[in-house]
Amino acid sequence: MLEINTSKVSRWDHHGREHVVRVQRKGAQRTIRCDTCGWRKNAQFLPWLKAEEHLAEERQATVDPTDAQSDR
Repeated sequence: MLEINTSKVSRWDHHGREHVVRVQRKGAQRTIRCDTCGWRKNAQFLPWLKAEEHLAEERQATVDPTDAQSDR
């Protein structure tokens, strides 16, 4: 059985640049890492929310590529 151990949260900034934070799982522990600046943090609870916060606060990247309303 294939097990997925990595996921990502991506957002675009107002300049159109994509920023990605990856969430890696090892057992119950989650590690989040920013591809842009190399920032890392262990996060057992709500790692995707912490990834979104980093993107918004540090990278000013708030445009969600999966949000269908952003096309309007």
